[in-house]
Amino acid sequence: MPTRDFGAGLWRLADPKISLASFAAMFLGAAAAAADGPLAWSWLALTILGVFALEVAKNASGEVFDYDSGTDLAVRPEDRSPFSGGKRVLVDGLLTRADTWTIAIAGYLVTILAGVAITVFRNGQVLWLGVAGMAAAFFYHAPPARLSYRGLGEVTVALCYGPLIVAGVYLVQRGTVERGAVLASLPLGLLIAAFLMANEFPDFLADRASGKRTVVVRLGRERGGLLFQATIVMALLLVLCLPLFGLPWTVLLGLLAAVPAISAARLLLAAPADTPRIVPAQAKAMLAFVVYALGSGAGILLGR
Repeated sequence: MPTRDFGAGLWRLADPKISLASFAAMFLGAAAAAADGPLAWSWLALTILGVFALEVAKNASGEVFDYDSGTDLAVRPEDRSPFSGGKRVLVDGLLTRADTWTIAIAGYLVTILAGVAITVFRNGQVLWLGVAGMAAAFFYHAPPARLSYRGLGEVTVALCYGPLIVAGVYLVQRGTVERGAVLASLPLGLLIAAFLMANEFPDFLADRASGKRTVVVRLGRERGGLLFQATIVMALLLVLCLPLFGLPWTVLLGLLAAVPAISAARLLLAAPADTPRIVPAQAKAMLAFVVYALGSGAGILLGR
């Protein structure tokens, strides 16, 4: 019998691996802001807290909706990976539904409190970005929108973990949004969306059985692999174009992401239905967006 373990369940929902996406976006936004002036560290800390709490809340509420849809239950043991297959806190009995909803509600409340504090005492314009982020997080899994079930999850992820978070962090720091920061966030959004697509390959059978119409389910594994490759190429081409729009040439340090990104594409195309062989592709896809955020962020700072 599964054993309830609140601490282990909370850790899974916090999932440091997946939270790297939001931290990468916040780093890039903070680097762009730091290039244009001193950082307000207390407001940056509150921003990080709010975004991280939202990440945990999204994972928790999404866990319930994915469990109820049958998606998590349909994932075969051989298709589980460190990056996909859900957090499985309900499937593995680590948390009860009440536990999971408690964590979700607490996370959303922390996010709201952080957002209200920033809106009232720092910049009222942040309100609309915060509302958009919370709506995207909750309705990513929840009805009636169920964005991830309607083939809109990848676009949502690209927008949220690219322009929305980067612009939000920059706005809190500088009081406005600068075009360069938004442009630098576009390749990041695409690379994070590619990571999401890589995670959809092991979940293909479970998603299809439960009616979760991800891009990979809609296209099939082979064409999904080609879209993954095209997304990587598009992201890298965008990086090459950034200096043409006024960003410093040092932003091209972000091209270091090409090494793990191209390797991930090769691995995925070679075995799109073999989960053990896909796991290294997932890890390299994750590494690609982290390297891009670090490289381009450092490049923006060096070029100020």
